[in-house]
Amino acid sequence: MTGPKAAGRSHWLLIVIGALLVLAGLAFLVGGVSLVLKGGSWYYLIAGVLLAAVGVALGRARPIALSLYALLFVGSAVWAVWEAGWQFWPLFARLFFFLGIAFVLALVAPLLRRKAGLLPQTGRSMAASGVLLVAIVASLSGMFVQQSVLNVAAETGRVPAPAEAAGAGVANWDNWGGNPGGERFARLDQINRDTVKDLKVAWTYRTGDVAENTAAGLGSEDQQTPLQIGETVYLCTPHNNVIALESDSGKEIWKTEINARNRTWMRCRGLAYADLGGKMPNRAQVDAASQLRAQVTPVPAACARRIYVNTVKAELIALDADTGKFCEGFGAAGRVDLRVGMGISPEGVYKVTSAPTLAGDVLVVGGFVTDNLSTDVPSGVVRGFDAVTGQLRWAFDAGNPAIKGLPPEGQTYTRGSPNVWSAMSYDPKLNLVFLPMGNAAPDLWGGLRTPEMEKYSSSVVALDASTGAVRWSFQTVHHDLWDFDIPMQPTLTDFPGADGKLTPAVVFGVKQGQIFVLDRVTGKPLTKVEEVPVPAGSLKGERYSPTQPLSTGMPSIGVKTLTEADMWGVTPFDQLLCRIDFREMSHHGLFEPPTAHKQLVFPGSLGGMNWGGISVDATSQTIFVNDMRLGLRAQAFEHKAGETIRPGSVPMTGSPYYVYKDRFLSALGVPCQAPPFGTMTAIDLKTQKVNWQVPVGTVKDTGPLGLKLGLPIPIGMPTIGGSMATQGGLLFFSASLDYYIRAFDSGTGQELWKSRLPVGSQATPITYKSPKNGKQYLLVSAGGARQSTDRGDYVIAYTLPGN
Repeated sequence: MTGPKAAGRSHWLLIVIGALLVLAGLAFLVGGVSLVLKGGSWYYLIAGVLLAAVGVALGRARPIALSLYALLFVGSAVWAVWEAGWQFWPLFARLFFFLGIAFVLALVAPLLRRKAGLLPQTGRSMAASGVLLVAIVASLSGMFVQQSVLNVAAETGRVPAPAEAAGAGVANWDNWGGNPGGERFARLDQINRDTVKDLKVAWTYRTGDVAENTAAGLGSEDQQTPLQIGETVYLCTPHNNVIALESDSGKEIWKTEINARNRTWMRCRGLAYADLGGKMPNRAQVDAASQLRAQVTPVPAACARRIYVNTVKAELIALDADTGKFCEGFGAAGRVDLRVGMGISPEGVYKVTSAPTLAGDVLVVGGFVTDNLSTDVPSGVVRGFDAVTGQLRWAFDAGNPAIKGLPPEGQTYTRGSPNVWSAMSYDPKLNLVFLPMGNAAPDLWGGLRTPEMEKYSSSVVALDASTGAVRWSFQTVHHDLWDFDIPMQPTLTDFPGADGKLTPAVVFGVKQGQIFVLDRVTGKPLTKVEEVPVPAGSLKGERYSPTQPLSTGMPSIGVKTLTEADMWGVTPFDQLLCRIDFREMSHHGLFEPPTAHKQLVFPGSLGGMNWGGISVDATSQTIFVNDMRLGLRAQAFEHKAGETIRPGSVPMTGSPYYVYKDRFLSALGVPCQAPPFGTMTAIDLKTQKVNWQVPVGTVKDTGPLGLKLGLPIPIGMPTIGGSMATQGGLLFFSASLDYYIRAFDSGTGQELWKSRLPVGSQATPITYKSPKNGKQYLLVSAGGARQSTDRGDYVIAYTLPGN
């Protein structure tokens, strides 16, 4: 169509596009002025002026609009590369929006030129449009390419599984971490790099206990790691129900409903198993070393094989592994009340979410105390109970180590003392149990902490499993004010020295992205740890450590001091808002203490690394660590009489302050710093170097504003849950925000297989070989990803086809 009507439509099209560009320019201009006034980049102010000028010129049909935009586009590209280098995601966030505008302007350029009385040069415009379209398609395609760091291939999967693994007599998955030391390593290779692609679902079981989600993540969560003992798999549910299944068919053998509940934080991460008929690890040595009883507790005829579960109602329960019935001779009709000696506390403040630890014939139990609630909360005491009778054998109260058993009449275990909420590990040869300690309450203010509390806070502590006596301790944070407690099971594996000699070691990660390697016997670091100066704060009644330990001999994962250039967004607009937000906060590195001003803590109190822990390929001394990269907005406010604390704050009653906490997310609900937001990393213990690192998870089941994008864009999402390595050269993982279980080549990080789950998972997979049919199975629990509204109660087993 030609003529006045077509010309009028063309003019209106230019006006509409111009108006949109003016609005975008004004948004940049207003935000840019705010950013400059806060000491930030001038780019957005300048870009806003130019973009608005382009819009005005376009609406008035002035060809200079094209020249102005070319200047803006080239300048933006130069600025983006100068600020972010050649990294894909930072460049995409800065330039894709402008690339799209350039494409639109190239399409309407002939209209603009014709309106101005010039030759349309349609061919040149179409050529430019084609080039820009190719650039847009290439950019969109790049979103689906894994942006990985691949260095040196790890030497995994080169050692065949031991001969006994070929038969039915392979070791059970009879501990939460696979073995007492928590290596999460299966010496099986039937499922390997070549065969994993053929994995199929063998069976699916529904537990009937669907996790209840809340926006704050304080409801119930399915985070279990099952156990496998011979022909039976044992499960626990968010409300501490325990289920036994046939390992090769998924058929239910028995189900014991405990249905434990409290107001917050309901989950069961795992179980413990004991065979009291002489098969308990190190029983003879433990009995000989025990100073607390004169003779070995007789083994009962009934309940000789037991499953133990902690509950969120603060109980320790023993069940007959064959029938699911309560073991009558254990505690009171199979139950031990863990509230004894704790004093009064509101419901749900004290609960136990991690599996009990079997250490010889002692069950070692910690407890989770609600963070930052008050200075007056239950003790974090760790206790050892007789695995046969449930009687208290010893207690370790970090706030008062003089208490060795029950507290004296009229007293309680020390209120608010450091706790152990995560899983512990055990060395039968040394008869030591290794505790990942939290810190004293509240986490973010420590003015009332005693020297006894300070000594073991945020430390790994080695206890004699028979007596509870401290053998050594190693502290990762002095006077912890960040909730940087030890979040994971200390992993016991061998550390290769420069001479090739293997030293029994304790390896663990922490929320602040550090990895420590300690001598298992002495607790001394086997890799370099330095005390570095850190800034002090100014909160009243507080004190500050002048230095903090950094594990400089091992790689740091996902931790850095952020700058404005690290800010990111799905669009330049939310990136601009993140920059303004960043400039309004104080951020001076890892150990900047809490302050009365707005503050950015990175990583935040979730980490870094969390309870999922480390897995090991023991044949190559390679460890695998998954992380999350989530910052935290924080600000301390003084308590004032009659004042209601700000929503989103933790009260810290009994201290001078309460603290506002919120995730450092953009206006669209994505992290403000550049991706990845979660990775898997392989580290060679022989060289203490990263072999490979890959982002884990896509935005298929999440996205901006909580919308599911449905796209397999491998941006790398926050992870919570653990990995599992096998001698077949594989690493299995399911605890990301999309609904998949994946198998990675443990030598390179390449994804070899994945299977769609009904809902997300926060669980650690296990694998085992069936004594009945000799087939290797992969097992995972899927109850819903963290902060997902999709919930379920699925346990899914995979195996290879054929007999």
